[in-house]
Amino acid sequence: MSQTVPVTAKGANRTGGPVWAIGAMAVLFALAPMVVYPIFLMKALCFALFACAFNLLIGFGGLLSFGHAMFLGTAGYVCAHAAKEWGWPPEAAILLGTAASTGLGVIAGLVAIRRQGIYFAMITLALAQMVYFFYLQTPFTHGEDGIQAVPRGTLLGILDLRSTLVMYYVVLAVFLAAFLLIYRTIHSPFGQVLKAIRENEPRAISLGYDVDRYKLLAFVLSAALAGLAGATKAIVFQLASLTDVHWTMSGEVVLMTLLGGMGTIFGPVVGAFVIVSLETYLAPFGQWVTVITGLIFVVCVLAFRRGIVGEIGAWWDRARR
Repeated sequence: MSQTVPVTAKGANRTGGPVWAIGAMAVLFALAPMVVYPIFLMKALCFALFACAFNLLIGFGGLLSFGHAMFLGTAGYVCAHAAKEWGWPPEAAILLGTAASTGLGVIAGLVAIRRQGIYFAMITLALAQMVYFFYLQTPFTHGEDGIQAVPRGTLLGILDLRSTLVMYYVVLAVFLAAFLLIYRTIHSPFGQVLKAIRENEPRAISLGYDVDRYKLLAFVLSAALAGLAGATKAIVFQLASLTDVHWTMSGEVVLMTLLGGMGTIFGPVVGAFVIVSLETYLAPFGQWVTVITGLIFVVCVLAFRRGIVGEIGAWWDRARR
């Protein structure tokens, strides 16, 4: 039996601009190293991918996870260990790290997915804390020191990732491929069902959809993409540490998504660049960076309830009408 579930159009449901906007973004990022430090751009792109993965879950599936850092950190540790201790090439190490986060996503999803709202969020937070203390104690992570001096290696035996510019364009390619995958997922029948579940779960159930299965698939896909971001980040910065698996990282990705615009395709990218820019250029203020970031977030939430991209999209719609 085949059904079509209409999705209510609201500000939070905007899926972003047309395909040409993605092309413009790709060109902008391709030219960005000419004027912006590539290391900063690579950090921002890794976190942008992480935020996009999280947005797929909360913005289109309606599931708030407070433990997404466990996927970012797990992939980072596994990738760094494989590259440094086993001598794996970077592409294999990144794939292994992504696979590890995908497996963890299946386990965590099976545990958490049958709960809703705050209960789902608290279960994911509890699981993430368990993972954090495991990595704190287990020998292969080296505790608070982390896995350092991870070799970048040579991608596919051709591209020398020790070159910062080559590394940047590899990171950009990974980000764009994942971004296009998310875009395609959102605009597929699977994505439409996710939106229907977010809008009215009892109605989706009454139409015969296996809601738990759809939510589990979304959770695992989000975990896999978050892991891809974590593994890529470990190769870029040649480091895997407890910072990436700490609960504050889960809070940071929530901040990026809400600030940029939850439920929009470009919002998490904008939010990630804003937060990374604040943390980088306000570093001289020391611990006050957190306070300043918090104040900016409060102002943005009060002034831009749909997020930066959501408000711009709403303004554009009003101007066209």
